[in-house]
Amino acid sequence: MARKPPRDAGDNAATIAHPEQRRDASRRARVEVSFDDQTTLGALFGEFDANLVQIENRLGVYIAARGDTVSIEGTEDDVARARDVLVKLHEKLLTGEDIDAGAIDALITMADQPLLDGIVTGAAKGPPIMIRTRRKTITPRSNMQADYMRQLNSRDMIFALGPAGTGKTYLAVAQAISQLITGSVQRLILSRPAVEAGEKLGFLPGDMKDKVDPYLRPLYDALYDCMPPEQVDRRLASGEIEIAPIAFMRGRTLADAFVILDEAQNTTREQMKMFLTRFGQNSRMVICGDPRQVDIPGGDRMSGLADAVERVEGLEGIGVTRFTAADVVRHPIVGRIVEAYEGPAEGRGHAD
Repeated sequence: MARKPPRDAGDNAATIAHPEQRRDASRRARVEVSFDDQTTLGALFGEFDANLVQIENRLGVYIAARGDTVSIEGTEDDVARARDVLVKLHEKLLTGEDIDAGAIDALITMADQPLLDGIVTGAAKGPPIMIRTRRKTITPRSNMQADYMRQLNSRDMIFALGPAGTGKTYLAVAQAISQLITGSVQRLILSRPAVEAGEKLGFLPGDMKDKVDPYLRPLYDALYDCMPPEQVDRRLASGEIEIAPIAFMRGRTLADAFVILDEAQNTTREQMKMFLTRFGQNSRMVICGDPRQVDIPGGDRMSGLADAVERVEGLEGIGVTRFTAADVVRHPIVGRIVEAYEGPAEGRGHAD
């Protein structure tokens, strides 16, 4: 590799180092990591060593690859984190998982957290946290996602709060598909309020389903990402998977079902009470929303999501996960945009 390691005070004998610089230099370290399975090294390093460069840039280390051995230089803490990231990436490849820039960023973010051990491998702190679907195996990309996935597997009702891009809805859909496949639930019901964000449903062509479907597109996208299209279409046709506006839930009891309400911040208190009381035997319910993005017409009506969390948080069987901009797992720029908008409240009604 042609990249040179970063210079420090010891590189130039004529340079007199400050005491802090000398202490920093004394904490510098170098480790070597060898990988037995060389068939995975191309994917591990990335095209033109792009994965190694990404780790270098994020952690401020220097990485050199020679055959099946990688040497890492930098401060002790950063070297240890870089080594952990490479080892975990290699373990992912050995289990057949694909790695990309997002997976690398996620492991870098989690590398110094105690939850890391066991999340991917299950080696030290319990079984691995994962969701298996027909098309992929999903592992957490942040510690908050790990906590959320635990709740999805154990709680009867979960409220997932936070900005777009944190995986609230996607992970809920993946868990629902996993349980539908294994037979632990008989139906998957996906719902959301038909509230427009600036546009009016009446101007859209078609019948009610045609008008509402565009607003449910993220739910369809998650379904098709976790299950082959022909299976999704077949289950939609048979009614095993149902996608409908929240108004269609009135008067029903949803037993043996995994029920997901998306964009829940746009429900009124009356709608939310109606929805929550649809809960039936052997069911699981996940309510997802961003309390800072309320589009309820009128602007002065309290979000049913904020009201419900205030009332039921702490009750037995109910879990609440709060994501922040730090948990955004899309492109890093999305996280920065979310942080920019999560400053002082402006204009729009905020329910948190």
